[in-house]
Amino acid sequence: MDISHAVSALSALAQESRLKVFRLLIRTGSKEMAAGDIARALGVPHNTMSSHLAILCRAKLVQARKAGRSVIYAVDLDGTRALLSFLVEDCCQGEPAVCGPVIESTLSACCSE
Repeated sequence: MDISHAVSALSALAQESRLKVFRLLIRTGSKEMAAGDIARALGVPHNTMSSHLAILCRAKLVQARKAGRSVIYAVDLDGTRALLSFLVEDCCQGEPAVCGPVIESTLSACCSE
């Protein structure tokens, strides 16, 4: 991940409703949620939620798929992993492999693929 993509992802999370969406989807793990269910769970109007979800998708933190008339969302594990890896890239005196297991165990614990 390059720095501009990291800034985009962090910017997407730097808004209360979008951060709540991301955390909700992380909590659901590998389960997916329809856009309407996400909006109801967070008390956000549907049209506003669509905009938030689109921003999170462009940042590669959330992925979407069509199912009939619904759009179903889940955490984008690859994008989330890339962001977390970027954030800890310089940890442990330049030994990012030390932090790799922490990232993997965190994502595995909440979001089994």
